[in-house]
Amino acid sequence: MTDTVDTPAPPGGATGTTTRRYNGWTKNTTLEDYSLRYAPKSFRRWTPYVVATTALGGIAYLADFAIGGSIAISHGFSSALIAILAAAVTIFLTGIPISYYSAKYSIDMDLLTRGAGFGYLGSTLTSIIYASFTFIFFALEGSIMAQALDLGLHIPLAVGYLICALIILPLVFYGMTALSTMQVWTQPVWLVLMVAPFVSIAIQDPHAFSRFTHFAGNSPTGSSVSLIGVGAGAGVALSLIAQIGEQVDYLRFMPDKTPANARRWWTAVLAAGPGWVVLGAAKQIGGAFLAFYIAGHIGLAKANEPIQQYVSGIHTFAAPVALGLATFFVILSQIKINTTNAYSGSLSWSNFFSRLTHRHPGRVVYIFLNVGIALALMEGGVFGFLNTVLGFYSNVAIAWIGAVVADLVINKPLKLSPSFIEFKRAHLYNFNPVGFGSMLVASAVSIAAYFHAFGAYGKAFSPFIALVVAMVLSPVLAVATKGRYYIARTDDLAEPLFAEDGLLSAATMTCTVCAEDFERPDIAGCPFHSGAICSLCCSLEKDCHDACKPAARGAGGPVDLGMPTTAAG
Repeated sequence: MTDTVDTPAPPGGATGTTTRRYNGWTKNTTLEDYSLRYAPKSFRRWTPYVVATTALGGIAYLADFAIGGSIAISHGFSSALIAILAAAVTIFLTGIPISYYSAKYSIDMDLLTRGAGFGYLGSTLTSIIYASFTFIFFALEGSIMAQALDLGLHIPLAVGYLICALIILPLVFYGMTALSTMQVWTQPVWLVLMVAPFVSIAIQDPHAFSRFTHFAGNSPTGSSVSLIGVGAGAGVALSLIAQIGEQVDYLRFMPDKTPANARRWWTAVLAAGPGWVVLGAAKQIGGAFLAFYIAGHIGLAKANEPIQQYVSGIHTFAAPVALGLATFFVILSQIKINTTNAYSGSLSWSNFFSRLTHRHPGRVVYIFLNVGIALALMEGGVFGFLNTVLGFYSNVAIAWIGAVVADLVINKPLKLSPSFIEFKRAHLYNFNPVGFGSMLVASAVSIAAYFHAFGAYGKAFSPFIALVVAMVLSPVLAVATKGRYYIARTDDLAEPLFAEDGLLSAATMTCTVCAEDFERPDIAGCPFHSGAICSLCCSLEKDCHDACKPAARGAGGPVDLGMPTTAAG
């Protein structure tokens, strides 16, 4: 099945000379879920509560238990606790502006990154960073599920990995439509089962919690605070900073914020956006506690396996069914999160390949790619390298997030960058040195630190180095470039981008290329085709050579840092 059928236009372009027909998968909005587009108002029919519950359903993963257990085993109680809390505060604060702008402009993380200082092609690299987050954590979560199948049903790990990959595929096909129903209905069951082992231990062995504060694990400094241990532990926990991308993949479907729903809107955005880390940090601390609790029975080597933690946690309370209940809980948790990992990965790969190949066979195709890579990692034993993989990954992830956040919270208030988010190819430079350059420099410095360029403390705190460098360098580069690489040309369509109420316009326009109707925020003017063009057709166009923005091929360009048309304040 091909993605499009094109009839090239002659040089200069002319209305009606090009037609593009998308295949059934791409045209089906239920399957496609506006993977490369602005999510239109007509599709965003869910309440803030449903969107928030769906987004929070995706954080049912048990990697938090494994991460918390690994940090505590490696660095002891005190260092682990401070590391987890430090990472949680960092993730929460950086998640607020990203969640707000995504929900306000109804765009995913990739489109947000484009307009937040990276440029149209500059965000291609971040698509790979984000995609790698989804398949790394798919592999980790799948490994945890396979461990449960092995312990509970005696299914060999290699076979379990395959089952864990295949079971996710049909659930992800129908995107938000299916995932919202599944997450809402399973969330209460999951919450009850998650707290069960802690309630069980509190009843049967309440003094275990006080003994936990003396847990030393393998730490050379025992249970006391080690600065290196805090930094190294926080680095592992900070690998989860890219989780905000998965949260906003759902938050882009929030309804418009109005005076009538403002309180519910903000509650949903904060709870389901940065708020995910509150539960995430609690699970990490819980995983650290359970690792301590079972270490004396099964040894430190397996104490960070969630299935082992859960079975031991509820054994004294529900011994006859402990293994079966634990297996069910792990499977439920991993299905809830890996549907999100596969879904978000398909969005990211769609964005990446559409820019490189100018083809889009549909989001569904990339589900298989993402799950396939994750399966290979599972079979390769990625769980055994948990701390190493996540510690290294966090350096690049936090450099990316730091550069985006700096643009949103520093550059925009200081009017160093546009006050709105422009994501369409027709209006962007291919590369913006502000965000893209900040991320590259910050990544290089922090990776060098990770490999001991700045000593033991530099290695331990390398993710924080990445964050500081990215957030300092972004406004410096914005000033140095005078903001000229944000907007390649002004919006020249007669239909205003914003309606009279200050919200993005819901007026529809017909794309000259595919003859489909789209809402105004997804449309740009196209001199090559002599008419309006939707953002996806614009992305896939191979023959125009960016004819609409000749300034983008030069050293400079127009500086227009205000709103393109009437907008809310």
